Amino acid sequence: MNYPKLVEITQSLNETRVADVDATIAAEMKRVGLADRIKPGSRVAVTAGSRGITDMIAVLRATVNEVKAVGGKPIIVPAMGSHGGATAEGQTGMLEGLGVTEETIGAPIVSSMDVVDFGTTEEGIPVAFSRDALESDHVIVVNRVKPHTEFKGRIESGLVKMMVIGLGKYQGAINAHNWAVRFGYERTLIQSGKHILERAPIALGIGIVENGFGQAAKIEAVTPENFIEEEAQLLELAKETCPHLPFDELDILIVDESGKEISGTGMDTKVIGRIMNIYEPPLEHPHITRIVLRDLTEKSHGNGLGVGLADFVTQRVADKLNRDYTDVNCVTAVTPEKGRLPIVGKTDQMAVDYAFASAGPVTEKDVRLCWIRNTATVGRMFVSEALIGEVEKHPRLEVVSEMGDMRFDKGGELLNPV
Repeated sequence: MNYPKLVEITQSLNETRVADVDATIAAEMKRVGLADRIKPGSRVAVTAGSRGITDMIAVLRATVNEVKAVGGKPIIVPAMGSHGGATAEGQTGMLEGLGVTEETIGAPIVSSMDVVDFGTTEEGIPVAFSRDALESDHVIVVNRVKPHTEFKGRIESGLVKMMVIGLGKYQGAINAHNWAVRFGYERTLIQSGKHILERAPIALGIGIVENGFGQAAKIEAVTPENFIEEEAQLLELAKETCPHLPFDELDILIVDESGKEISGTGMDTKVIGRIMNIYEPPLEHPHITRIVLRDLTEKSHGNGLGVGLADFVTQRVADKLNRDYTDVNCVTAVTPEKGRLPIVGKTDQMAVDYAFASAGPVTEKDVRLCWIRNTATVGRMFVSEALIGEVEKHPRLEVVSEMGDMRFDKGGELLNPV
């Protein structure tokens, strides 16, 4: 088979960054009147999730310090639904793995899977809420606000999701995902979120919007009085700052790695344009004919939720799959489709050959091919010569290497062309 010439390019991403997390959190707490919202001596639950957020430790530590400054007694409550094996110890362990401990944050971690039944919304959606959080005098919800991998809506992945699914623990996660099959995620989360805001002592939220490199570009306090509306505004900003592929049409996308620390779906669905969700409409952009996945990250521990988004995977991916972890995660998230094993190529070369053979009438000269490390790292990538003209016209793209051959070693592993 004849392969295309490749060239390395860079993409300019949003670099806006919060210069001083402590000062920003202090200013935001003052703006929303933290001292008027929290009584001295009261216990304040601050949430911590399971996603790898670059500035999370700094944000949590600054939030804890501000709570102490107004006389509150902060605790950290894991808010991660069914993650960590749906056990208190597992969730504490996940936080430790992210560097969130009493020593780093300055507040004890109180972890259990106990929930309180909050009844149902007007539409019959059952709602559960963390007993540890509810037994606190106040709750501060902290999370990154970003596009969700499973749906599009006014609010997606952020503070409301943290309340409903994160603080809902295992039961809350099951409730939300199941009822999303009937109502869709947006409707389910908003209705459940409003139900919680009426019953739980939510003092405020802290929303983090990241730049193109995963650093905090904006940190904003969200008030319970306008929780959903203010989160929706942060989401619009996040859509502008988060990374995307610079091409709308590709014949072949090669992805080096998929992982839970990269995206909840292993590969970000909004980046690859594939949502694979039976109760949400398909994504229209970008359109990629064939996707090849080369590996799973070690931090995924074999959880292959998202492998089904690819058309072809390597034997390396198949060997690393832990079916128990993958199956439980896929069923809990009501997305069994994303756990399907694609056609397996014994080597990188075989998987790539399969992609070429099924991508339509393309040749090495006109194939639109892009090769990325993962869907969270799109600042540098390799592209085929058919895309060079488009790159040269794009204000955010730059060619940074000579053209080289797309090549494989004797074992069929894809090699750096330059």
